[in-house]
Amino acid sequence: MSGKERAQHNDVKRIEELRADLRHHEHLYHVLDAPEISDAEYDKRMNELKKLEAAHPELITPDSPTQRVGGKPAEGFVKAAHSRPMLSLDNAYNEEELRDWDRRVHELAGSLPVEYTAELKLDGLSVALHYEPAGDGGARLALGLTRGDGQIGEDVTTNIRTIRSVPLSIPKKLLQKLRLPQAFEVRGEVVMPEKGFELLNKEREAQGLPPAVNPRNAAAGTLRTLDPNIVAARRLVFFAYFLLTDGEYLATGQNATLDALTALGFRVNPHREKMHDVEAMLRFIASTEQQRATLGYEIDGVVIKVDSHATQLRLGYTGRAPRWAIAYKFAAQQAVTQLEDIMITVGRSGKLTPTAMLTPVFVGGVTVSRATLHNADFIERMGLVIGDWVRIERSGDVIPKVVEVIEDAQHPRGKLRFSFPSDCPECHNPVVREEDEADWRCVNADCPAKIRETLLHFGARDVMNIEGLGEAVVSQLLDRGLVHHVADLYTLTEEQLVGLERFGEKSARTLLAEIERSKKAGLARVVMGLGIRFVGERTAQQLADEFGSIDALMAASAEELERVEEVGPRISEAILDFFALPANVKLVESLNAASVDMTAEKKQRSAELAGLTFVLTGTLPTLSRDDAKQKIEAAGGKVSGSVSKKTSYIVAGEEAGSKLDKAHELKIPVLDEAGLLEMLKK
Repeated sequence: MSGKERAQHNDVKRIEELRADLRHHEHLYHVLDAPEISDAEYDKRMNELKKLEAAHPELITPDSPTQRVGGKPAEGFVKAAHSRPMLSLDNAYNEEELRDWDRRVHELAGSLPVEYTAELKLDGLSVALHYEPAGDGGARLALGLTRGDGQIGEDVTTNIRTIRSVPLSIPKKLLQKLRLPQAFEVRGEVVMPEKGFELLNKEREAQGLPPAVNPRNAAAGTLRTLDPNIVAARRLVFFAYFLLTDGEYLATGQNATLDALTALGFRVNPHREKMHDVEAMLRFIASTEQQRATLGYEIDGVVIKVDSHATQLRLGYTGRAPRWAIAYKFAAQQAVTQLEDIMITVGRSGKLTPTAMLTPVFVGGVTVSRATLHNADFIERMGLVIGDWVRIERSGDVIPKVVEVIEDAQHPRGKLRFSFPSDCPECHNPVVREEDEADWRCVNADCPAKIRETLLHFGARDVMNIEGLGEAVVSQLLDRGLVHHVADLYTLTEEQLVGLERFGEKSARTLLAEIERSKKAGLARVVMGLGIRFVGERTAQQLADEFGSIDALMAASAEELERVEEVGPRISEAILDFFALPANVKLVESLNAASVDMTAEKKQRSAELAGLTFVLTGTLPTLSRDDAKQKIEAAGGKVSGSVSKKTSYIVAGEEAGSKLDKAHELKIPVLDEAGLLEMLKK
């Protein structure tokens, strides 16, 4: 071996030694919080590796510690679909709601085991990390997606790579030890520690910028920063809590999943506990709330999950959340501040909403300067006067609200009385209030505020998901007369957008691409986007499943609409009223002309059980709750969660609970599984 070859061999060996060493110390520092060397020594070794790789660029690999940050700032984020939806969680706010959830879990689980794993509810940004096979038999980080709308997220891989608690690669031996394939997915939460948040706000203050509101918003904003060098400087932390293969959760159960993630080198929150009953849950919640201020990062509650994967499968999902998990939100936090003014805003339905303008006050990890006042009657009941001192309350993500007026020697009452407007503050047309409603509404179809809010709603992440269609853009589109309703979005041109403030050719093309992509969102999203009163995400999906096309929905009678689960007379009347207006029919026609997809895969139903409502309770011998529900709905029947006089039959299995007692009380016929199957057969 020549001297040159020997030197190269030594360099290759040293490169591998340094990479292994740096990965080891990154894990100690960023995952285990147990550093063994100083930052200066770490930097010294990193610089040595950079010099060696610069001398041998052909040896640089994507998972080298030097490759966490690099390249030019991105020009934008591409969207990609999740392997399975990233769903929300249902919430519990007190012991009673937690016990109700526990009872429902046991009812649905039947004879299957029910054991829980409790974890902290981190207040950050949910992400999904995809690993793909590497040439050495291990796995490498290939894709990092934000939660987005739950169905589609943004590719922020370059920024995820800068988070040092995220492994860039997983060795073959670990995958083999845990019997995992080379391709898998890890889901978790990106958070900004409190120290990093304080440092960020000091930097913003020095730059003359307003402070970031809270660590969660700061983490979300950082992860969507186009320059990865800035992201790296913010020192975000990733906590892992789910492991998926082929789009399915690990079959070993939640607690074992957390152990597997720890073994793979991910940072897993140490505050977790297995438990069997509500009493243990309440102890864990109380203990966590006491430790909350000392954790060094924001949490807003506790997440409790059924541990067994088999039991999770039995419990299944609602339209938006797993039945096997719940988020217990901590009690609302309160503060006292002064009411400076009351502002009226006009929503897309024309509703006039009063908002309290407050002297800014820090509460629940957020600086609050506004709070909801609901409606005119609420202001009158509270006896609110501008200048009053008020107690406000904030709970989790719920909009802050005014809970009482404070009156004492230190908090004198205000003097300026507020008069609710009789005219719309936007278009100045008279407002009206229906006899049985609490809200005042603007009924002018051309009210600019209604059009603006409708456009913002249409483009929202959980509706048509048009990234970039924010308030500033919508306001300019309306001011310049480029749009008058949502269908006009699909006629916009690059030339029109380039004329807007802060719009260049690239940003114009990006927005147009987002608008074009939204055409494929499907019927349920379009129905949500139309803004029909009382029709939210779940109802829109049920309507799409039932009718399969916008034409069928528009032609449906009240009776046909009310066959859909959870659609009663109020909702059916709202749908009929909406499509009775010629302007709304014309809007649908315009969307159709723009090639917006307004179809869905229609659930096939027969009519054997049409008009009948069933309630399921207890554990059936062979059918899961979801199986029985699907069979009933496929035969035209309706399944309700509660027993009432409108219930036609109750289907009862083993360990049937209070629903069966109520059915006997109301003299409702009771079927067992065999009776239900016989009815379906007939």
